[in-house]
Amino acid sequence: MQQKQIELMDTTLRDGEQTSGVAFTDQEKLSIAKLLLDELKVNRIEVASARVSSGEFLGAKAIIDWAREHNHEHKIEILAFIDGTSSIDWIQSVGGKVANLLSKGSLKHLEGQLRKTPEQHVTDIKNSIRYANQKGIACNLYFEDWSNGMRNSKEYVLFLAEALKNEPIQRFMLPDTLGILNPDETFAFCNEMITRFPELHFDFHAHNDYDLAVANAYAAVKAGVKGIHVTVNGLGERAGNAPLSSIIAILKDHLHVNLTINEEKLNIISKMVETISGVRIPSNKPVIGDSVFTQTCGVHADGDSKDNLYFNDLLPERFGRVRKYALGKTSGKANIKKNLDDLGIDLDTESLTKVTQRVIELGDKKESITADDLPYIISDVLNTQDTRNKVQIINYNLSSAKGLKAMATLSIEINTSYYQETASGDGQYDAFMNALKSIYKNKLGKTLPKLIDYVVTIPPGGKTDALVEAVITWEMDKEVKTRGLDPDQTSAAIIATIKMLNIYEQ
Repeated sequence: MQQKQIELMDTTLRDGEQTSGVAFTDQEKLSIAKLLLDELKVNRIEVASARVSSGEFLGAKAIIDWAREHNHEHKIEILAFIDGTSSIDWIQSVGGKVANLLSKGSLKHLEGQLRKTPEQHVTDIKNSIRYANQKGIACNLYFEDWSNGMRNSKEYVLFLAEALKNEPIQRFMLPDTLGILNPDETFAFCNEMITRFPELHFDFHAHNDYDLAVANAYAAVKAGVKGIHVTVNGLGERAGNAPLSSIIAILKDHLHVNLTINEEKLNIISKMVETISGVRIPSNKPVIGDSVFTQTCGVHADGDSKDNLYFNDLLPERFGRVRKYALGKTSGKANIKKNLDDLGIDLDTESLTKVTQRVIELGDKKESITADDLPYIISDVLNTQDTRNKVQIINYNLSSAKGLKAMATLSIEINTSYYQETASGDGQYDAFMNALKSIYKNKLGKTLPKLIDYVVTIPPGGKTDALVEAVITWEMDKEVKTRGLDPDQTSAAIIATIKMLNIYEQ
């Protein structure tokens, strides 16, 4: 049996940008658009709202200019209002070829906002479509607040669809604008639209106010809609929209539909949008969270070692990621052994038991433990040579002054040899790193691992004298995270950096 084809329309750059505190520059929008269309291969993207701002204009124009050169012109969509000719003229001025017209999908919105009759609204919609077509612009049509319309004024919704079904509308788009639906209602309402108008193409647009956006999208596809709207990382107003990552997994694994998506690029686009938007991905966010491919229970690690007993269809490699085994109070020998194997360390049974017990003790104190801590734990438990002695800071001096570059003087011991260097930088830590890079490059002929993420946290409610935790992610053969704890932020970062150097030197 042929698989059902579902379109994914990503609206991160339009609806997703309505997330509180999020605003993309035109170049950021272009970068995201390129990844979505060229790398991830979503079917369409919505990139702007007409007439909103000069920034929207520049962003939309940059994307459309690029899309025209790469045969993506008709995959770029812009939200338009039923406002005579103004929105369509705006879209034409940026070179757009597809308008997503925003009509009123509930009688309450029609009467409360537009103060028009259903017949007047239909006439306005038809005039907008006719004008857009004259300008060479194709149209899709949103039924804004459709979910409330189906609950409270179904006759109006059906009248609207009936009156417009023969118009040149490519897609009728059904939004749960206020995120009110549950899966049963979504299925019933979508099924009624599809049964009454089988010749029309329907999209479903979910919001996540009740944490049901993914479940509602699932129900909509089961009912027969042909397209789902998503945003990267679930960005969007209030509780956000249906997250692209979860929708991909649900549609492919549970409904076995055919998608154009290149799953391996999903993690890349999620991390990029996280960085640009400033909205952090929760660590337990399905598919894209930092912890979702990490086993913490020793029983699970043991089962994975024997026959992948705790694997499911969400294999991390599908999404450009790898499985990890966490260390803490629930760790067993299997967890420890898997992490040791990754580090190339082999322990006898007695030593493995001692190390496991120590990890459990640390976990009972609620200390977070990473695989990168294992060499230090082994040294501590087994009284072997202390790996931290490979690299030791003898001393350092940091200084900064208004209007001048920060300076750092560093003296360090690496594998029993002593080095000293002074360097400047944009801030004290940058100056420290420049001095360190100079030592490694000019005196050791080595290139330091690349720093790819830097996070500083203090305990909730912490004061200026609170301890600071710096967590730095480095690119070696794989990603490695190191932590430093100190009352001073720069010192915490330096401690994390020395931990990295000891791992690097091993």
